[in-house]
Amino acid sequence: MNTAEFDFSFLEEGFSAKDIVEQKINESSMTDDRDAFYVCDLGDVLKKHLRWARALPRVSPFYAVKCNDSQAVLMTLASLGTGFDCASKTEIQLVQSLGVDPSRIIYANPCKQVSQIKYASTHGVQMMTFDSEMELMKVARCHNNAKLVLRIATDDSKAVCRLSIKFGAQLKACRGLLEKAKELGLDVIGVSFHVGSGCTDSAAFKQAIADARCVFDMGLVLGFCMNLLDIGGGFPGSEDADIKFEEITAVINPALDKYFPVDSGVRIIAEPGRFYVASAYTLVVNIIAKKVLIDDDSASDGKGRVIDRSLMYYVNDGVYGSFNCILYDHAHCLPTLHKKPKPDEAMYRCSIWGPTCDGLDRIVEQCNLPDMHVGDWLLFENMGAYTVAASSTFNGFQKPDIHYVISRPAWQHVQQIYAQGLPVPAESCTLDVPACCGREKNLEIPSKSPQAHVV
Repeated sequence: MNTAEFDFSFLEEGFSAKDIVEQKINESSMTDDRDAFYVCDLGDVLKKHLRWARALPRVSPFYAVKCNDSQAVLMTLASLGTGFDCASKTEIQLVQSLGVDPSRIIYANPCKQVSQIKYASTHGVQMMTFDSEMELMKVARCHNNAKLVLRIATDDSKAVCRLSIKFGAQLKACRGLLEKAKELGLDVIGVSFHVGSGCTDSAAFKQAIADARCVFDMGLVLGFCMNLLDIGGGFPGSEDADIKFEEITAVINPALDKYFPVDSGVRIIAEPGRFYVASAYTLVVNIIAKKVLIDDDSASDGKGRVIDRSLMYYVNDGVYGSFNCILYDHAHCLPTLHKKPKPDEAMYRCSIWGPTCDGLDRIVEQCNLPDMHVGDWLLFENMGAYTVAASSTFNGFQKPDIHYVISRPAWQHVQQIYAQGLPVPAESCTLDVPACCGREKNLEIPSKSPQAHVV
């Protein structure tokens, strides 16, 4: 599969992604278009990677591609050496087009189409999950070298998006599934689970790890060489989450040491998605229309301003676009003002709506904002997870452009990580940086070269 080039800008010393947001707003304000846009700080992705390594040193991240499949993100993570959690043939193709070795991919969808199992087999992807007898039979027919991972159900009752209602075998069913795998001559190498997206209870990880230990013991009795534990996702990606990342890792690490000590020989992986990308993206939208609603019994403040009124703002992205996360990911999106309000500026009850003709296209039901004008801007932070990946062009509204930035120190750090032992993929090329930026010579990145510019 051919991959398109993407542009990114170097942040010079003293500049941040917020400065790029301001720059792009100023540029757009000179035109009539004023389209919505993203600014993505790839340096933030690097920071998350380093934070993961510090907090979970025994756990190798396999990034969940479904969370955000932007090529720039995937190329950055591929360069950092992460693995990838793919759920379909298309995601496998996308990751392998970047030169990622099949050993760095887990096909983590327990319910796979036969043709896509065959594709994985043909293209060397061996690790894949299952949670039913029927799935075992499909794999036995279609994949000669599968390395199977039994996905078990968890208590995800305190997660924002529950997954065990759809995926995962109950503990009482696991022995039968392992026996069936043995009968079919399949190789079961480990156990996986997922405590739910947006997990708010760290204890769920502890119980799931203990349950996985029970299934490992079942497999060992039946003669399987169980050497892989996949602790899934559910890790927060922003600081305003109900639970902090380090609160979860403080529970995971001792549980791993108890049930899967270092000398057990078990490799431990996870499937973080939002953790890596949520905070890297800021979405900037423009107010394209406005409606003032005045209560029948409203009063004046003596200066001609109506006190009891509410405002409806319409912006140029909505729930069919980037804000699909509201419907599908139970996200609560609140705006940040581009222009700081004056100390005595009146605030009003407001709602924010998307641009489509659907009455469901509401972004914010109620918030307090000043009296703004058509053409003003609103910012939404932490918009990298389950936004761009599932957006559509319903009603003909196009997806926002994404402007990628990274600081030079962060880019050099990515180079160093890549140079320290990662194998050079079969198809790679040296990063091509225009002469005005100074040429970066050391890093080879899979696929086509991004084009860098100085900011």
